[in-house]
Amino acid sequence: MSKPFRVPHTLVLMFAMMIVALVLTWILPAGSFDTEVNEAGHEVVVPGTFETMEEDAPTLSPWSLFTVVPRALADAQGIIFFVLIIGGALAVVRQTGAIDALLARIIKRFGNLPAALILVGMLAFGIASATLGMAEEYIPFAAILIALCVAMRMDTVTAIGIMVVGYGIGYGVAVINPFTLLVAQEVAELQPGSGMWYRFLLWVPFFAVGFHHVWRYARRVQTDPSSSLVADVPSAQPPQPTEQPPLDGRRQLVLLATLGALVALVIGIAMHGWYLRELGAVFLVLAIVAGLLGGLRLDGIADSFTRGAAELAGTAILIGFARSIALLLEDGLVLHTIVNALATPLSMVPAELSAVGMLFIQSVLNLFIPSGSGQAFVTMPLMAPIGDLVGVTRQVSVLAFQFGDGFMNMIVPTNPVLMGIIGLAGIPYDRWFRFMFPLIVKLFAVGALALIVAVWVGYA
Repeated sequence: MSKPFRVPHTLVLMFAMMIVALVLTWILPAGSFDTEVNEAGHEVVVPGTFETMEEDAPTLSPWSLFTVVPRALADAQGIIFFVLIIGGALAVVRQTGAIDALLARIIKRFGNLPAALILVGMLAFGIASATLGMAEEYIPFAAILIALCVAMRMDTVTAIGIMVVGYGIGYGVAVINPFTLLVAQEVAELQPGSGMWYRFLLWVPFFAVGFHHVWRYARRVQTDPSSSLVADVPSAQPPQPTEQPPLDGRRQLVLLATLGALVALVIGIAMHGWYLRELGAVFLVLAIVAGLLGGLRLDGIADSFTRGAAELAGTAILIGFARSIALLLEDGLVLHTIVNALATPLSMVPAELSAVGMLFIQSVLNLFIPSGSGQAFVTMPLMAPIGDLVGVTRQVSVLAFQFGDGFMNMIVPTNPVLMGIIGLAGIPYDRWFRFMFPLIVKLFAVGALALIVAVWVGYA
């Protein structure tokens, strides 16, 4: 009997893409656009100036695959260290039990009100993902949600839908998510957190679509239990929930400190032009303050911080390898050649349709690079200059990236967080796909409309 196909590790996929990038430098003609500095101080390509280089085109050796990685890690050091600091700070906050206690309180408070449970649960997961970039941290709550939903004559798909749809929309319309939005904006040379007003407005329609999808399915299951997508799946039985810590005074203070840090981030970005250095400093202060308020000793804070940073070491490496892909294309002088090839068909349609085309490209690439940070470093070096060429602002290009990353991660089997959550719930992937696919279609329709409006209003 043949073994089932397993998706390779993301790092393996990244290295394979590096090999493809190296081969492209051998077979594609070298070329470049003229560049200029725009009014915002960013270097952008000048449309209509692409020229191939017949002579002096560099030839990269296979050894470049290995020498480029240390260079890429150094080149992306700002965002890499920022990610490590955030990982450490959030680990300290988690260690206090404040986040677990808050989510458990919300879920139990609305446990006998199905619509309210779905609404508040999705809001809690969505807001935490849109601001703090949380995802893996939700896995322990699967058992509690499943137990509550089953008690209200709903099923495990509803319970996991509350969690995954909530955090997927949070990522897709992120406000200040440090792992996706801020990384993509940094690569696109945009002010971190800029354009927040439009993303705030988009939250309402996207969340409404997601809530309606989950609630309509839940009501159908309540009316007819046999209509459940997992009615015949023995593995999709509710596991025993684990005990969560109480929301005592200390943990409430930790939550207030975390809220204060988020407010400081928003004010600093909007009014004082804070960048990665200042943002990292805020998270360092949060780690110390939250740890002390939560009753952790200094050694405990240090242990939690280093453990949290270590957990994101893999993400940091992925960022470096992703940056390596762009560096190889830049060294071989074929990055602009690829940009020109992708931009040419997009330039033949209005800017509005070009933005939708970017969404399609990002969504396809998400199947191979489910890491939001890694995908930003792979795609934004291409999407930002393409936008310059076809009349789409870099802010719109970043928005297309957000949609493609956040929404597709709710359904792609290469997302380890998703597969872990539905595996814990005993939901076969084909049943989950049947539940999610109609929602993905609806979200992409709304996303396409949002991108078109963004082009119309000059979202920048």
